[in-house]
This record gives sequence, structure tokens and C-alpha cells, in this order.
Amino acid sequence: MADQFFRSGVAGIDRAGIDAGLRAHMLRVFNYMGGGLALTGLIAYIVANTALAGIVFGTPLKWVAMLAPLVFVMYMNIKMQTISASTLKTLFWCFCATMGLSMASIFLVFTGASVARAFFITAATFGAMSLWGYTTKKDLTGMGSFMLMGVLGLLIAMVVNIFLASSMMQWVVSVAGVAIFTGLTAFDTQRIKQTYAESAGTEANDKLAVFGALSLYLNFINAFQFLLSLTGNRR
Repeated sequence: MADQFFRSGVAGIDRAGIDAGLRAHMLRVFNYMGGGLALTGLIAYIVANTALAGIVFGTPLKWVAMLAPLVFVMYMNIKMQTISASTLKTLFWCFCATMGLSMASIFLVFTGASVARAFFITAATFGAMSLWGYTTKKDLTGMGSFMLMGVLGLLIAMVVNIFLASSMMQWVVSVAGVAIFTGLTAFDTQRIKQTYAESAGTEANDKLAVFGALSLYLNFINAFQFLLSLTGNRR
């Protein structure tokens, strides 16, 4: 009886330790993500409201602004197993900064009120879906796989619509984009929670936190852009 009580007590302590570690891990993830969004928004606003807008979007530098974020994401994914956590963090902040350059164009195309409205709606929806993904007991793997297939379909539809230039198809793509990346928010939050392991060590979990923040950041940015395209008022 005493031995059973001791084992259950140790298990309870271990469980409490894991829960505390998981909470700290999730807090790191959302801190990185929130910091990344703040950096992106600050740079986008500064570029759009200064002479930098003409320098970036009035010259071939616009291609650098558009393609640099993709290069950073690809490099981080390719090197995820070999680079250190500190290097990965640096790359993440550089990625968020270049996204700011790229997204400065939204302040030039849409009214400030439209941008603010889309941001707050996205933030509220993101928070709700992320909370659901963290607390639900339902396995969201099937939903995540379906949503990832939807991302591929979105890319194909967007390429096709470059040639069709259909406003109806653009509307459908925007609605689907909001739904897909909102669903991915819940799936990715659950996946981040499930992949945490205290025994993996600080270095490994730091890298997991950065990649988790990156996935949630991309979900937020994409949902925001599709929603802005759907509801935003152009200048």
C-alpha cells in the first residue's frame, strides 16, 4: 500500500512537472509568434509611410521583398536538424522583418480602417481556434491533413486565376483561404502541444518552439491576408 502510494505520488509530481514545462513551452511559442507579428507590422507600417515605399516597390527591390521570406522559410526547414537554436531564432526574426517589407504594400492598397478591422477579426478568431486546439481531446490529425490538401488546392486556384482574372474565383479563394488557415491554427496548436517532450532537452525544445511559432505565424498572416482581400476597402 505504501509502495503504491509512493509511486502514485511520484507520478503526480512528474505530471505536474510536465504540465509546467508544457505551459512554459507554449508560452515561448506564442511569445515568439507575437513578437514576430509585432516586428512585421512595425516594419510594414514604417516602410509604407516613408520614402522607403518608393524605394522598395518602385524598383526591382520589390522582388527581393516578395521572395526573401520564402527563401528564409525554405532554408530554416532544410537546415532544421543541423543549425543551433540561437541561429534558428535569428533566422526567424530576419524572416519576420522581410515579411514586413513584403506586407508594406497592404497599407498602400487598403485603407487603414480596413487593415485594422481585418487584423482584429483575425486575432479574435485565431485566439479562439488556438484555445480549442489546445484544450480539445479530439484528434485533429484528419482535419489537419484535409486542410493541408486544401492549401495545395488554394495554390493551384490562385495560379489559374492569374490567367482568368475572375473576381468570383478570387472571392471563393479568399473565403476558402480564411477557412483553411483558421482550421490549421487549431491543428498546429494541438501538434505543437503533442510534440513537446521535457526529456528532449532545452536545445531541441527551443527549436520546436521557434518552428511552432513559425507555423502559427504563417497561419495568422495568411488568414489575415485572405480576410483583408475579402472585406478590405481599397484606397
